[in-house]
Amino acid sequence: MRSLRTIAIPTLALMMAAGVAIADTETYKIDPSHSNVGFSIRHFFSKVPGKFKTYEGTITVDPKDLSKTMVDVTIDTASIDTGNGDRDSHLQSSDFFDAAKFPKITFKSTSVTPSGATKATLKGDLTMHGVTKPVTLEAEVLGFSPDPWGNFRAGFEAKTKINRQDFGVSWNKVVEGGGSMLSDEVEITINIEGVRPAPKAAAPAPPAAPTPKKN
Repeated sequence: MRSLRTIAIPTLALMMAAGVAIADTETYKIDPSHSNVGFSIRHFFSKVPGKFKTYEGTITVDPKDLSKTMVDVTIDTASIDTGNGDRDSHLQSSDFFDAAKFPKITFKSTSVTPSGATKATLKGDLTMHGVTKPVTLEAEVLGFSPDPWGNFRAGFEAKTKINRQDFGVSWNKVVEGGGSMLSDEVEITINIEGVRPAPKAAAPAPPAAPTPKKN
């Protein structure tokens, strides 16, 4: 039988290695005040931009190994904003996103393949309009820095294109002479600033008990 010492030493080494791996990653919470989840779609000939105003999520990243990156984002469907109230109401309706029935859009990463020190191909599952499909984004880490309030900040950018028909968002109108009012392809550009609180300082040790005096 192997001795307890023989088993314990390699087990402890593995636990320490796992601890180091976990410690190398940093989790940043999306700061909506300094971020943008935007898109554009062709309307006849020009591209009309829009964005979602309400969202939350986290990005866990190891600055030295982007393959460890994990992304988890949730968007409020009804927060869509194209700068036109009537159009936004139509987009929220069952003709498009059906926000009442499908109030959330989510993205969860499944893999990250680095292509240099700051760029990577990010793959994940996008759920929208009750449909989940794999999507691929080209992402870039823009930098890391402390801020004046004692926190840490990180910047990220990601771009992709999706076909809205894949998610059952199919409303359109055929125009005279052929063609359609809206394109099926939607361009998505995401700019994220994440914030990570600074580690809390360890509590000071309690004062030592006074040494009793000898009589």
